Amino acid sequence: MTGIARHLPILEWGRHYDRAVLASDLVAAVIVTIMLIPQSLAYAMLAGLPPQIGLYASILPLVAYGLFGTSRTLAVGPVAVVSLMTASAVGQIAAQGTADYLTAAIVLALLSGLMLTLMGVFRLGFLANFLSHPVISGFITASALLIASSQLKHILGVSVQGDTLPEILSGLVGSAGKANPITAAIGLGAILFLYVARTRMKRALTGIGLAARPADILTKAAPILAVAVTVFLANAFDLGARGVKLVGDIPRGLPVPGLPTVSLELIATLAMPAFLISVIGFVESVSVAQTLASKRRQRIVPDQELIGLGAANIASGLSSGYPVTGGLARSVVNFDAGAQTPAAGMFTAVGIALATLFLTPLLMDLPQATLAATVIVAVLSLVDFKAIRRIHDYSRADFAAMVATVLVTLLWGVEPGVVSGVLLSLALFLYRTSKPHMAVVGQVPGTEHFRNIDRHDVITDPAILSVRVDESLYFANSRYLEDRIAKLVADCPNLKHVVLMCPAVNAIDASALESLEEINHRLKDAGITFHLSEIKGPVMDRLRKTDFLDQLTGRVFLSQFEAVSALRNRNDAGHTQPTQRTDAGKMPLDPSPSLP
Repeated sequence: MTGIARHLPILEWGRHYDRAVLASDLVAAVIVTIMLIPQSLAYAMLAGLPPQIGLYASILPLVAYGLFGTSRTLAVGPVAVVSLMTASAVGQIAAQGTADYLTAAIVLALLSGLMLTLMGVFRLGFLANFLSHPVISGFITASALLIASSQLKHILGVSVQGDTLPEILSGLVGSAGKANPITAAIGLGAILFLYVARTRMKRALTGIGLAARPADILTKAAPILAVAVTVFLANAFDLGARGVKLVGDIPRGLPVPGLPTVSLELIATLAMPAFLISVIGFVESVSVAQTLASKRRQRIVPDQELIGLGAANIASGLSSGYPVTGGLARSVVNFDAGAQTPAAGMFTAVGIALATLFLTPLLMDLPQATLAATVIVAVLSLVDFKAIRRIHDYSRADFAAMVATVLVTLLWGVEPGVVSGVLLSLALFLYRTSKPHMAVVGQVPGTEHFRNIDRHDVITDPAILSVRVDESLYFANSRYLEDRIAKLVADCPNLKHVVLMCPAVNAIDASALESLEEINHRLKDAGITFHLSEIKGPVMDRLRKTDFLDQLTGRVFLSQFEAVSALRNRNDAGHTQPTQRTDAGKMPLDPSPSLP
């Protein structure tokens, strides 16, 4: 049962389900359903799909994730960034509003689901680590700006084409004279109302004596209120006849599960976009899930999360939906509303299904500007300029990667932005590790600790060079290691021993092993003995499988203190007094040395 429960988490939390948990899940489901109805419609429009597709993508995927997902509070469904990526990918294949466009979106969901599931089965969740946090933050910020700007055409009631920021802004400027004033009034009014509701409504309601829970529910229901009011106005004043674009007829009924007819060419074309959507969706989802789980001292299993999200996307594709993932806003709402298990998502699916069956006729007079306002207010919360400044102050390299990702996404589109982010993340990793931090160290007086001679007052010996390398050794930095040790040796004319201190070396690949052999050979020719110290167990196990230890001219010491003590006791090893370093910028002697 344990093995089955690991892959079917519902068997674990379902055993402890009781009335109290049921009540909490039902309340959370009602609140999230209220929030999700306008969001689903809006995000489908953002993806270039009919509004009912957003509702379809919010039914079976929630049930599938509830069966296979490990987060108790993650709310799965359409999200802004994935919707934008869907529009970008599918828009290259077919025109919006055509059957081929919808088919491509469905295939995209199925491919993403299969990829996520396979990644989970083969435990490939680590692939998401190739996107650094600054790059992800930059991509989401740029995507939010793209999304917000792309919705301005609905706010103004004009027709604008383009997938990049210059194209969108150029189209908006060129069409500004054709803006519909009534549409603009509705759109800007909805934006203002939703923004005020998001930032001040709860405080205002509690200020007049309303309890916190009802105030929170009313605040979350603000988009529904905006929808209801604008539908009433559009119907009462026949705004459709005055040029205001309305959602129009939304088909009633639930989707019929099935597979679309597709070609291998379509699958090949969508394979890379599906992979990018899978990775971005997983990173966003697992970040939210881990954050919420930690607040209740729960845990998620990333590889099982891949399977849960994969199942959700397959379910979305089978029910005529498009790619989905865990959303930040609705997950936080689900958490704050008191959801205890994934059953809350299943109850939400029931609520969305009922809305699809019975409420869609009421939405035919809904202005598209209202949905656009919902998207704009939702995505602008994702723009994090403070993070850009914070990263600039901390790391210029990360800042450069972040800004590059933002610019590529805004100027060339979503997919180039993701690809450039991955490449920049890898390039940053290779750059940083290709020149690892290496320090000449000496003994802190009165201790067995060794610290950087440029930071501490330490004891050194002209016959012993102690070098600490603070990075695993592999092909990208092996040459740097050779060059650095050669330079240090050249600067020490009385040198007889070199000790490479390796407390931070977690791996030595074949290239680095050859470099160590070359260092050992060169030092031997120069009459210098080469030693190693503080080698980790797994690294030592691999070295024992080679003949390097047999060729090593020196020894492998358990600790640096043992190495220096043994070498000083040799007849050919000299000894010096502690060097007091008082240069500007040097750290004083630490009486309790614990810093590197």
